[in-house]
Amino acid sequence: MAALGELIPVEAGGDDAGTDAAIDVGEQGDAAAIVEDVDGVAIGDAAECRVVGVHFEDAVESRFHGAMTGKIGEGRVHIIVALAREKFERIAFTRGGVESTPVSYDANCLEEVCGACAMLINGTARQACTALVDDLEKPIRLEPLTKFPLIRDLVVDRSKMFEDLKRTQCWIPIDGTYDLGEGPRMAPSVQEKGYPLSRCITCGNCLEVCPKVNSNDNFVGAAIVSQVRLFNMHPTGAMHAGPRLDALMGPGGIAECDNAQNCVKACPKGIPLTESLAAVNGQVLVHAVKSWLRGD
Repeated sequence: MAALGELIPVEAGGDDAGTDAAIDVGEQGDAAAIVEDVDGVAIGDAAECRVVGVHFEDAVESRFHGAMTGKIGEGRVHIIVALAREKFERIAFTRGGVESTPVSYDANCLEEVCGACAMLINGTARQACTALVDDLEKPIRLEPLTKFPLIRDLVVDRSKMFEDLKRTQCWIPIDGTYDLGEGPRMAPSVQEKGYPLSRCITCGNCLEVCPKVNSNDNFVGAAIVSQVRLFNMHPTGAMHAGPRLDALMGPGGIAECDNAQNCVKACPKGIPLTESLAAVNGQVLVHAVKSWLRGD
């Protein structure tokens, strides 16, 4: 059994893991007991102790695989709440073993609307604000999304998604500052198809699980393609469907999709992404043929 305060190696997750994680036991008791009996270890006045490993590989500040242990109390708690709770003892170490600042993470709405808290939880891309600690296999391992540049700890730079939204012109241009009056009418059947597409929160989970989003391919991802479909549905947006489809005919466009269908399973909002991929693929084909016939 390990002595108090000793750094206990924990198997690191991911194929790129270069260093083991470490848990500073401190005054929490026997380290082996905490790691093995993760279903509930009474510590002081707290009802339970959880072991949460955090993968820091390649972080900007060169922090190695760190870990957190702490008392999260009773009740069904979400990961993002456990990270934020003041009574949760957050411990992180530099590569030299020096205690560092708490783990950095993104969060905003806490109700699966903003998409900011997307991360790998036990190897699965999902939102931390809806991942209940009690429902997860222990010890819980948190890692940043791997398809985006890592800023620090669990924070990644998802600006690629917003740049791709710009490239595919996923907006409806409105010129002038004067009142344009009521917009064009939309059939209820079109509204019903468009509403699920509008629920995208740009979390990046679909890109994380897509095999075509990698260092060798520049695929924009299912979320962007689905937004192209949404804006092409709108009567005003349809006037600018051509430039959007032209963008998807270029590098990183719809032709890069291999139809793995991982995206629709990972989407936290239940968006029919595979339907959008198929629909936009058909739009691109028709647009390409018409452009060729017109000599564009």
